[in-house]
Amino acid sequence: MWRNTILSVVTISLLTAVAIAQESRSEISVQGTGYFTKDSTGQGIRQRATDTGGFVVGYRYNLNHWLAAETNYGFVRNTQEYSSSLGTSGIQSDVHQFTGDLVFKLPHPGLHRVNPYLLAGGGALLFNPRDNSLLAGAGTQARGTFVYGGGADFPLSRHFSLRGEYRGLVYKSPDFGLTSLNNDAVTHTAQPSAGIAFRF
Repeated sequence: MWRNTILSVVTISLLTAVAIAQESRSEISVQGTGYFTKDSTGQGIRQRATDTGGFVVGYRYNLNHWLAAETNYGFVRNTQEYSSSLGTSGIQSDVHQFTGDLVFKLPHPGLHRVNPYLLAGGGALLFNPRDNSLLAGAGTQARGTFVYGGGADFPLSRHFSLRGEYRGLVYKSPDFGLTSLNNDAVTHTAQPSAGIAFRF
C-alpha cells in the first residue's frame, strides 16, 4: 500500500514538473506608441507638451493564469512648452520611461481569439534636455509616475500575439530644476500602443 502511495506521489510530482517546464511563462514585447500629454496650469505658468510617438519594450512574467508581473522601458522625444506673463519658452527633451506593474488577466468566455487584461503600477519618467535647448540651466529631472491601463492580446500562434494597449501616466509636470518653470501641477499622459509579443 505504501509503495503504491509513494509511486503515485512521485508520478504526480513528475507530471506536474514536466507540465510547469513546458508552460511558457515569460513574454517580451515591442510596441510603437503615441504620447499625448494634457496641458497643466499653476502658479501663473501654463505647461504643454507636444504630441509625439515613440516605443515601449517590456518583459512580462506570468505568475499564474490570471496574474503577471511586468517591467517596461519606453522612449519618446518631445518639447515642453511654458507660457507665463513673462513670455513663452520651450525645452526639447528625451523622455525615458521606467515602469513596473501588475497585470490582471480578465476572464473572456466566448472570446477565443482575444485575451484582455488590466494593469496598474508605478515607476519614473526621466526628462533629459537635448543639447539644442535654449533655456540655460535646464537639467535632467526624474518624476515619479502612477501607471494604469489595459489592453488585449490577439494570438497569432502558440508563441506570437498582436498586442493593443492603453497606458495612462499620472505625474507632476517637469520643470527641469528651474523655479521659473515650476507650476506645481499634476499632469496626465495618454499612451496608446500596438505591437507584438513573444511568449517563451
